[in-house]
Amino acid sequence: MMQTVDAFIQSNALVAGAVLLVAFAILAKCADAFVESAVGFASKLNVPQLVIGIVLVSFATTLPELSVSLMSAIEGKPEMALGNAIGSVICDDGLALALAGVFSAAPIMVVPRVIKTSGAFLLSVEIVAFLFIVFDKTLDRWQGAVLVALYAAYTFHLYRLHKSGAFKESTALENFNAPDTSAGKLTLFFVLGLLGILIASRFIIVSATTIAVSLHVPETVIALTLVALGTSIPEVATCVVAARKGHGGVAVGNIIGADILNICWVAGASAVASPLTLGAKEIYFMFPSMFLIVGAMLIFLSLNYRFTRTKGALLFVMYLLYLGVMIYLFPPSLNGFGN
Repeated sequence: MMQTVDAFIQSNALVAGAVLLVAFAILAKCADAFVESAVGFASKLNVPQLVIGIVLVSFATTLPELSVSLMSAIEGKPEMALGNAIGSVICDDGLALALAGVFSAAPIMVVPRVIKTSGAFLLSVEIVAFLFIVFDKTLDRWQGAVLVALYAAYTFHLYRLHKSGAFKESTALENFNAPDTSAGKLTLFFVLGLLGILIASRFIIVSATTIAVSLHVPETVIALTLVALGTSIPEVATCVVAARKGHGGVAVGNIIGADILNICWVAGASAVASPLTLGAKEIYFMFPSMFLIVGAMLIFLSLNYRFTRTKGALLFVMYLLYLGVMIYLFPPSLNGFGN
């Protein structure tokens, strides 16, 4: 049955495009249900709000990226796996956080310790991932395991900081208190959300690959743009909604946490499942692009520890420039599109 559906999608790029849009919509709804149920469980178990905001919510909102990248790696599509992980970091910072700054009711106040700890760690793991892959163009299983272990150490460090009182419960993260929902409903939403994410991810991979072939562009480019944007919908939605409600601090914590997860967990776990090998051109484009946009984001957040609309607009312009350079380096061809 699944092979028949795949064949139908692969028969026509326009059909693949329609399936991609529908799959993204399903992915967004299912991810939202999963996030709500995950936060609900954490609230019932009295998990610290720091863990709920920076760790758990970030983990839940990056589940689409994990599902797509892990499945891509298993199916022998390393370009899709790593491109989605790196592209999601760029999309989170250049689009999600940028829009949060633009639409925020007031300048977003940033907790200095978050930048000094999580921001520094984010830059460190980006450099480690780049050094792992730049020499032999492959992220091996053991290197992926190291990235996953680094994330576990980071989570433990955050927990110790919380226990020491370094993070105060009066921060904006406490706005993630979950509504009082029965355990039965939470379980149902959790299971349905997870199943929906897995199924939608499967169709995203098939349709995105079909579009890449039709446009004669590398799968990495499709992953860095279409797939990364689609799997980043939860972060975009969370950031914009939080900013419009005046809770911009939530957006900052979620984005930094999601960036770290995309490098350590999404890329790392995918490499553990299957080594990720890429071409030199793709590597030397995606990693410098990520360094520039993430670096600019951290600088903007560190200046007076206020993220303003101007800074958000500048990040968004950088994201548009990144897309423009990508189109120049990897020009698509519409010959045969729709056949």
